[in-house]
Amino acid sequence: MRILLSVIGATAIAFQALISCTGSRNLQVHAGESDLVFDSLATRWDEAVPLGNATVGALVWRNGDRLRMSLDRTDLWDLRASDSLSGPNYSFEWVKEHIRRGDYSPVQKKMDLPYDIEAAPSKIPGAALEFDIAALGKPRSVRLSLADAACEVIWPSGVRLVTFVHAGAPVGWYEFTNLPDSVLPAPVIVAPVYSVPNDSRGTDQSGAALGRLGYEQGTIERLDDGVELYHQPGWSNFAYDVASASERHGSTLRGAWSVTSTFTDNNAVDEVRKAMERGMEADFRSHLDYWNAFNTASSVRLPDSLLQKQYDNEMYKLGSASRADSYPISLQAVWTADNGYLPPWKGDYHHDLNTQLSYWPVYAGNHLEEGLGYLNTLWKQRDVYKKYTREYFGKEGMNVPGVVTLTGEPMGGWIQYSMSQVCGAWLAQHFHKHWRYSGDNEFLRSRAYPFTRDVAVFLEQQTEVAPDGMRRLEFSSSPEINDNDITAWFKDMTNYDLSLTRYLFGIAAEMADSLGLSDDSRRWRADLDQLPQLDLGDDGSLTFAPGYAYNVSHRHFSHAMAIHPLGLIDRSHGPEEAAIIEATIARLDSIGPDYWAGYSYAWLGNMKARNADGDGAAKALSTFARAFCLPNTFHVNGDQTASGLSRFTYRPFTLEGNFAFASGIQEMLLQSHTGVISLFPAIPSDWTDVGFTRLRAEGAVLVSADIKNGQLADVRMLGERGGRFKVAFRGDTHTVDLPAGKWTSVSF
Repeated sequence: MRILLSVIGATAIAFQALISCTGSRNLQVHAGESDLVFDSLATRWDEAVPLGNATVGALVWRNGDRLRMSLDRTDLWDLRASDSLSGPNYSFEWVKEHIRRGDYSPVQKKMDLPYDIEAAPSKIPGAALEFDIAALGKPRSVRLSLADAACEVIWPSGVRLVTFVHAGAPVGWYEFTNLPDSVLPAPVIVAPVYSVPNDSRGTDQSGAALGRLGYEQGTIERLDDGVELYHQPGWSNFAYDVASASERHGSTLRGAWSVTSTFTDNNAVDEVRKAMERGMEADFRSHLDYWNAFNTASSVRLPDSLLQKQYDNEMYKLGSASRADSYPISLQAVWTADNGYLPPWKGDYHHDLNTQLSYWPVYAGNHLEEGLGYLNTLWKQRDVYKKYTREYFGKEGMNVPGVVTLTGEPMGGWIQYSMSQVCGAWLAQHFHKHWRYSGDNEFLRSRAYPFTRDVAVFLEQQTEVAPDGMRRLEFSSSPEINDNDITAWFKDMTNYDLSLTRYLFGIAAEMADSLGLSDDSRRWRADLDQLPQLDLGDDGSLTFAPGYAYNVSHRHFSHAMAIHPLGLIDRSHGPEEAAIIEATIARLDSIGPDYWAGYSYAWLGNMKARNADGDGAAKALSTFARAFCLPNTFHVNGDQTASGLSRFTYRPFTLEGNFAFASGIQEMLLQSHTGVISLFPAIPSDWTDVGFTRLRAEGAVLVSADIKNGQLADVRMLGERGGRFKVAFRGDTHTVDLPAGKWTSVSF
């Protein structure tokens, strides 16, 4: 896949002429309140300054006396198939036979263990550029400018580094200025060590050492024009290249790098040569074209500086990690671990919540274009999913593996979740949300409904109608309750499986109605009517399954999916459902966070916002930002304060918590899932000065609003397709007619 944005507006400038200019007027780095600012370079890869464009990425940090740029690319993958996921016993029916007999160890041996034991399939790291900066000493300041998506490092001597990853090309740039004559930090490519056998494993959930992959070590050579090239062969016919070029003129050193793979038509050497011809300043201008548009698509104004900074950094990471034609956001996106080991959980695509949470903020955040990277990939890989559905489940229609490679192939693991029966239903929600937020009926006709219909066909077959007329799954699960033990299979349908199945049939019927497909609509509603209701415990809270209350702290709120993100249970439906929400959240709070991860707090923030609890939402999100993120705002799962906020105190870096946090802020400011556009539905009681610009509501409506001195001061709305909408603020609801494409003031 290629990134969508082309290099535009760039005037070709010869590199020699470019570097002869004094100063860098066009490389001005703008300071912002939410920028990451440090007085030294990080000394760990996971605390580095992150740069990226959804296809290539870099982490800027210090490795001893060298400034290190860890270079990555999304399609650097070892795609060897797992032999275990094949053969006559590769079927869910075989799994169910072992569950019925109570003999589950053969299933674990075949389906679960290879994921942990085998090094591949897996995401793999790229390489690094290193600059000898020993003579420069300790920097005076290190800044990530969110406005410019650029990193600036300044030393006391006046030496300055500016580096960025171009927003629309697989190229990174760097410039050192004010270098003394005696200092020449020309970079060298540092390759990962693939050739040394090593059976060790890293800490913090890192995978096997890279030597386990069995690659021949790649070669590094300098070409005739000075371009340095690292070529690394991988598994089968896969290979990747890293190219770098630099030139010194006076006190200025400038250079470019690129990473390409055999999965694309790009060539790293050509990309670097073309970049040098365009010139750094021209590339910086076209780079800013994207980021200026991204940063003005929406914004929020919060009175809490911690939440404001975290939110702005999350949206920056979203712009760095997703494009319409990129691969989706994986566990670490374009920032794969640079520590000699495979990344945590192989850096793969986890569809049991990780990819889903990562795209929560694209809708209200008015970044539907970036969200298409997810949907386009899911759409393009349908044939892979259908093949999996036929082979493993023996059914037609379509399900999606819960843990997949770059190309959508199943990877195994705890199969209750990595090969879940309802994974396709949760992914279908994102097609539904894109349609609802865009109002794009052509997308509904050509993408959203066909994808959803295929999943509905599968679930209709996968569920069985019992003699009582109710439709159920024979064996059910709830991520990740009871881990991968046989007890993780429930004989009664879990609220997780049930809520997603109910949701799927419901949206399939809704979509069919909108398309005038009355036969389909009746079919899906009939299936929905045969499903049981969600199970409640004695206290009125949602359970994991009948007879299995939420009675142990757990990171995955799988039992509460009906509240958020599915919205099947909502306060707007009346006091009975409001009571269920209150009881479910109260039980979460009372059991406590012993085994929560950081994303649990972010998810809780969303849930409390849906419950109109602004103080509770802000508290949960503040805890996430304060205790479960590194100084560079990367979410690392465990409690970094070791203050009892979780018994997990480790630090494997994954991104889903970051993006779920951003969604939580949006839920506090604007909600529209009920058919009513609700302004500031869940802000804390002491937030008297707060606002947002161009957040998106369902129905393709952009909204800007401000509260000043506790009073609603300004509301403006733009209906991209026009129409009549209900707008609410603090219980006061108005009906507003919006002309298509025109901003309209709304008074309360």
